[in-house]
Amino acid sequence: SGCNPFAQTGRSKLQNKRASLNQQIIKEMRLRAGAENLLKATSNNKVKDMVLLELSYVNSNLQLLMGELEELNSSVDVYQNTQETANIPLIALGLKETKEVDFSTPFKDFILEHYSEDGNSFEDEIADLMDLRQACRTPSRNEAGIELLAKYSSHLPLLESRFFSPNHQNGIFFTWYDSFTGVPVCQQNLSLEKASIVFNMGALYSQIGTRSDRQKTAGLDEAISSFQKAAGILNHLKETFTHTPSYDMSPAMLSMLIRMMLAQAQECLFEKIVLPGIQNQFYSLMKTAQEAAKVSEIYDHVYQSMIQMPIKDNVPLFWSTMAQIKANHYRSMAHYFVGSALLDHQLGPSDDEDQQEKTLSQVYDRLPEGQSPLDILKKRDERKCIGKTHIRRAIRGHEEALRIYGLCHNLSKMDALQDILKASHQRSLKKYSENDSEEEFTDYTEAPDIISKTEHKAEMEVPATTKVKVTDFFQRLGPLSVFSAKQRWTPPRTIRLCAEDLGFTLKGESPVQVVSLDPHCSAATDGLKEGDYIVAVGETDCKWMGVSEVMRLLKDVNEEGIDIQVVSMLDSNPPMPTKSATFCGNLPKTYSMICLAYNDDNKNPKSRKVTKKPSFLSWGLKNKLKSASTLSLPTEDRSSALPWNKPCPTFPSSSSYNEGALY
Repeated sequence: SGCNPFAQTGRSKLQNKRASLNQQIIKEMRLRAGAENLLKATSNNKVKDMVLLELSYVNSNLQLLMGELEELNSSVDVYQNTQETANIPLIALGLKETKEVDFSTPFKDFILEHYSEDGNSFEDEIADLMDLRQACRTPSRNEAGIELLAKYSSHLPLLESRFFSPNHQNGIFFTWYDSFTGVPVCQQNLSLEKASIVFNMGALYSQIGTRSDRQKTAGLDEAISSFQKAAGILNHLKETFTHTPSYDMSPAMLSMLIRMMLAQAQECLFEKIVLPGIQNQFYSLMKTAQEAAKVSEIYDHVYQSMIQMPIKDNVPLFWSTMAQIKANHYRSMAHYFVGSALLDHQLGPSDDEDQQEKTLSQVYDRLPEGQSPLDILKKRDERKCIGKTHIRRAIRGHEEALRIYGLCHNLSKMDALQDILKASHQRSLKKYSENDSEEEFTDYTEAPDIISKTEHKAEMEVPATTKVKVTDFFQRLGPLSVFSAKQRWTPPRTIRLCAEDLGFTLKGESPVQVVSLDPHCSAATDGLKEGDYIVAVGETDCKWMGVSEVMRLLKDVNEEGIDIQVVSMLDSNPPMPTKSATFCGNLPKTYSMICLAYNDDNKNPKSRKVTKKPSFLSWGLKNKLKSASTLSLPTEDRSSALPWNKPCPTFPSSSSYNEGALY
């Protein structure tokens, strides 16, 4: 089950506000649609003026509601770890909201109309399904919540096969709201439902990642894994559902969200590297600088994708501002580490000159004209000069990050972020003041760019819990491969079988099918047809029974006989077995056990060969028109034949042959 929807946690309050805003947005959009229709229909100028005034009022309300929804999407503090004080906040996706769906009446009617069964007998199954969907609206923020969504997602293809026929609308509407704009999308098929559940799985993984304790290695590992899984699920959504009507699941938006998830995973990887502390050594500082440059580069790509149209109009300003701040912050950190390595560590006699030269050359893409890595390392003044240019660039970057922070009103409440930015800025200022001298000539050389490099790149990860094994709620309707919404059936017919009757062959796994029928036998006279499926023997439901189990039921028939229920497919050509008989010596050899027994009395049972036939369920519809060799069994000769249920000593038991039997 999901979380208690009435529990007043920060996340539930946020979702309740989002649901309320979605309802208000729907109301305003309906008013706007009505006003626009009236404007088109009327020619009265006075009415037009009144409608235009009303439209301006409605559009103004819509803008305010959209602004409130954007502010909710900017409320990342409720998703953070409660003890988080020393890390930059991360962005989590909010769950998509949906309306309740009542499956009861449509499913009961469909079961009665299509499957000819009492829909009221499935009330418990329908109630369980509705409870599962309701729980998915408030999943817990952990692996149990992911498994809950995956469970419902795995049930949807089963429901689609059972109840959603391409030629019949059952009247069920699924409504989901765009997580960024609040605009509702409504469809009758299950595609929107499937895509929205997958989106919420990715959103929930992002919330698990932001909730992780990033002050510990285990928490960082959980955050990294969660963001990589969120990216993998969103990528699966992008590749699988290509025409979703909701903009938050459009290819362009999903591409941006995938980049953002991977950027946050890379940021957590960097935090994991620096968590034990950074050794104040030349190589360690250079390596850390390139790792920070990698984070900055990825966030810069995220920011560039966020400011493209039409994504820019739908993504909260807070998100693009955070991406811009982080790109500047981590770039400044990279310059600070390179500057510290050059200023604090001079090349000594015991240092490996070649190794330092190789390391420095790999950090820079290009150097100022006339300079080389070896010159910078060997010449103290050059080394100090280049180091100070990096510190100056770090200071400018931190100042830019603080400036952007001050421009976004949604960031004003995030004191932790401001403290981190200010502390980084002060650290760079302190480093510059320690190496500044009034006697030195001020050099305005620009520090070269730092090549980004990482040893641990964040990659998309598809979680194993995306699909879970579930038991079909409506398995009592029969095997899904046969009893589905695509197949059309006759109502069950009752056929009376007598103990002395012979003349048809059963085939298939479950349910069993009549594949060979003597047109002169009493069962055929009573209405039995080739291709019929036996769904009940007496009071026993046998949709899930194989041939051997049905034969055991039929063997217990007394002299009065027994009623069986059969259904027929409404297709013009019922499926027939492909080459159900083989020929040997111009005599047809079928899968009828009794036929084999009576025709081969003089042969050793061990020398007889019975060619196995594929079950009926494996034939497929494409074999309908193929030619089939069949054998119509003669009617019973009551003067000479043995009773049908008397075992033949020369024939193996029916338990040895579960693929075919003759009744």
